[in-house]
Amino acid sequence: MNSLGDAEVAWAAAEAGAKVVRAAYGRPVTRHAKSGLDFATDADLDAERAILAVIAAARPGDAVLGEETGETGGPGTRRWLVDPLCGTVNFAAQTPLLAVNVALVDETGALACAVADPIARELFWSDGTGASLRHDGVDAPLCPSAGSRLVDVNCDGPLDRPFVGPQLLGDPAFRADFGPRVLSTTLALAWVAAGRRAAYVSDGAFVDNVHFAAGIGLCQAAGCVVTNLTGGAVGTGRGLIAAADEPTHRRLLDLVRPHLSS
Repeated sequence: MNSLGDAEVAWAAAEAGAKVVRAAYGRPVTRHAKSGLDFATDADLDAERAILAVIAAARPGDAVLGEETGETGGPGTRRWLVDPLCGTVNFAAQTPLLAVNVALVDETGALACAVADPIARELFWSDGTGASLRHDGVDAPLCPSAGSRLVDVNCDGPLDRPFVGPQLLGDPAFRADFGPRVLSTTLALAWVAAGRRAAYVSDGAFVDNVHFAAGIGLCQAAGCVVTNLTGGAVGTGRGLIAAADEPTHRRLLDLVRPHLSS
């Protein structure tokens, strides 16, 4: 497997995780409590093991940060960020909105990434320069579009301060311009890259974020406009806006701005 390119390792790892999740979907769920309402399932743990096995075989010297297993591997700048099942609550409730996220990053950004939808059997992937959707073994380029006017908003966040997502959903100006959606999984970022969503908005921190790294890399490679909530670089300041084009991004910056000080 050492002969594989980084993008091939990313999508092979994501597909290995997706196979595990797909096989477990709809079966009885064992929950492993984390904090609050958050939990993992056996599928999260088994999928992460499958992903890490692919990475270890192909890139044994690289560092890895997995959501369930933490830091492993070497001390170099190349680092794999792994979220084996984004949408665990959806999975447990048999709601087929799920993502398996694998990203390779270094100090320059995303080198390769893959987002697998285990239920739809779609694989969104990037080699850092372009982005594609693989379905039934056929790759097609991802083409962002704001035509749907649908914007997915992340409503998961801290309980000790106001959070932009719920405030934005209640804003009549936002609802006048866009159709709000809440998938509760970062599959929504892949859908922005694919033109199925006009944008995605989230509050929170995004440095070394295993949930979002693959989707952000995918959107950037597809040509989306990706910034924090004030228009700066992702990972500086607060939050994330990933938009299909500049006009959509500018309008969302205007709509989000009043909610940042509340």
